[in-house]
Amino acid sequence: MFGIYLKRELGRRKKAALVIALGLALGIALVITVDSVSAGMAQAQDKVLKSLYGLGTDMTVTKARTAPAAGGSGRPDFSFDAKSGGSSTQSSDRVTTQGGQTLKSALVTEIAAEKGVASAVGALSLNVTKVDGSFTQGTAKSSGGSTGGPGGGTGSTGRPQVQGGGADFDVNSYSVVGVDVAHQSLGPLSAMKITSGRTFTSAQTGAKAAVVSASYAKEKKYKVGSTFEVSGTKVTVIGVATPDSGESDTDVFVPLKVAQTLGDAKNQVTTVYVKATDSQRISAVKKAITADVPGTTVTTSADLASTVSGSLSTASDLATSVGTWLSVAVLAAAFLVAALLTSSAVSRRVREFGTLKALGWPSRNVTRQVVGESMVNGLIGGALGIALGVGAAWAVTAISPKLTAQLGSTGGAGGMGGGPGGGGLGQQASRNTMEIALSAPVSLTTIALAVGLAVTGGLIAGAMGGWRASRMRPADALRSVS
Repeated sequence: MFGIYLKRELGRRKKAALVIALGLALGIALVITVDSVSAGMAQAQDKVLKSLYGLGTDMTVTKARTAPAAGGSGRPDFSFDAKSGGSSTQSSDRVTTQGGQTLKSALVTEIAAEKGVASAVGALSLNVTKVDGSFTQGTAKSSGGSTGGPGGGTGSTGRPQVQGGGADFDVNSYSVVGVDVAHQSLGPLSAMKITSGRTFTSAQTGAKAAVVSASYAKEKKYKVGSTFEVSGTKVTVIGVATPDSGESDTDVFVPLKVAQTLGDAKNQVTTVYVKATDSQRISAVKKAITADVPGTTVTTSADLASTVSGSLSTASDLATSVGTWLSVAVLAAAFLVAALLTSSAVSRRVREFGTLKALGWPSRNVTRQVVGESMVNGLIGGALGIALGVGAAWAVTAISPKLTAQLGSTGGAGGMGGGPGGGGLGQQASRNTMEIALSAPVSLTTIALAVGLAVTGGLIAGAMGGWRASRMRPADALRSVS
């Protein structure tokens, strides 16, 4: 009986039901769109951070670089001697550590033993400045004529002048990172994908081998099997890698022991990459490491995320603030309109409900009738809203608008930890601009939220209309008869 009556009444009031359903649908669709775009923003930000931070990395541990000693500039210096005759080709490499002060390798084991730490690996960031070229020695020639000298002699008044000669040098600077080849799933190399050749094996701890970034390989015309020298050490390219997103800040990856030899930093690292056992324990692990290893800077991905700027950050702020409040406002308005329309419809059904009560319907049955109709309207609105919201999210993904992301420094040297390529994640990131394609993934949680909103909207509208209908008396139906 209830179902038949419900179906008949909804059929009689199709327009009113459709208006209520559409109002709820628009609010629900906007919520789905904003939620999906926000999820896309979060994914885009994760891509930015992972390309610099390393997949699976929760935090890094570094130590800020101290100021240069008195009288020292801290700048690289090169010494060349011009040899006599012809030209002299000379080359010199200056290898320096980057990313703050170096830390003892034993610290990696100490951090890995901290409660809440799943694993920890060390990496050594180096910068190689290579200067090569040649000197060409000039020739000294005298100029000028002769004049009468003392005693009637003649002498040359012109001074010797050097003609020709000079120097022609090229300066090339690139970054080298030493990685723990036995634990490549954590650290700087984990954010790279091998596109040619292979990566290191766990046995290549001391191998004179290198994995180079695709951009650096293209610049230097390197390929698998190519060789080059780093501070007198001949290295063979075994693989070419491309970052998962953006551009790589590291040009060359070598085994950690090789990097320590090149940088004269035996048993030292510049960065410790840490993975927590649980994402909920990252904050506690950070506090523990900071307390147990004084003088170090512990940087989490959340700290780095706060430095993201550019259109990605702007769009994210709009989606999370303006978009959220707009969704709430529209949804609240949709609920209110649905409740008012339902209440208004009840007021026009005085004779109907009054007659039903006169025939013996209790108030709870009348209320159940109104709530049932509102629930159906809410579910119809929910279905329409899900369709509209998913369609809008699909359109955003299909268009894939491009967003730029820049990572700026948060302050002092090493303040953000030593990232790939050295210089600290914050400092290195200040030079890195990435372009990310925005997507709007719709999760099952979002769909469940939409269904919940549809049911809530139906209940609110039904509660208001049902309350008003339950207060009607049979006498109201008689007074409404003309």
